[in-house]
This record gives sequence, structure tokens and C-alpha cells, in this order.
Amino acid sequence: MSTHTASIIDIQTLDDARKNIHDIGSDPLSIDIMAPKAIFKIIKLCDVVLQDAIIIKQDMLSIGGEVAIPKNAFQLKEKPAGILIMGTLKQHRELVEKLNRHYPRIKTIAKELAQIIKEIQ
Repeated sequence: MSTHTASIIDIQTLDDARKNIHDIGSDPLSIDIMAPKAIFKIIKLCDVVLQDAIIIKQDMLSIGGEVAIPKNAFQLKEKPAGILIMGTLKQHRELVEKLNRHYPRIKTIAKELAQIIKEIQ
């Protein structure tokens, strides 16, 4: 019976991801495809209009991520609130693309998210 050594590694940036993927001997042509999938980030957005929060959640769910929104969001009675957007760097990038297809207020959120994920690189 073989024994395996397992450990958790902390990948924060694309450079970290590329290095770790390279170090295990992956095909160099696949590194840039896999690296954005190796980075999981949670982004907190404050003061989001609840209608927008619902749209962001639906778009992120459609690409396999998640968004935590206030429990009463669907009643649309509350003031703007904070949300947590959870996903891989690849999912966050896809979300930005999806959000850019919506109305101006959502496009502004897309620009803010694009700036945040740009910093991960």
C-alpha cells in the first residue's frame, strides 16, 4: 500500500499559480489555461442595489460561482447592501464579461470588479 503526502498550498496570484503548475511538470502550453482556475477569491462589494445583487448572483451561479446576498434581497425593500462574490479568477473574469451586457449601473460594477481582479495578476 502506498502512502501519499498531501498539503494545502496558498496560491494568491497568477505567478504563484503558474509556478506551482510548472513545478509539477504540467505541459507548458496548459499553464495559462489552468492558472486562473487555481486562484479562488472572495470579493466584497458594498452598497449594491438589491436588484443588481440578484442579477450578479444569477450571472455568477450560471458559471459555477456563488454570491452571498442578504436574505431579504428578493423582497427589494431594503436599502443597498453588501454582497460576497465567490469564485475562481476565471469565474470572476467571466462574470465581468456577463455584467458588461447589462444596464449602466451593472456595467459600473463590472468595471470595479475588473479593476480588482486585475490586481491579482
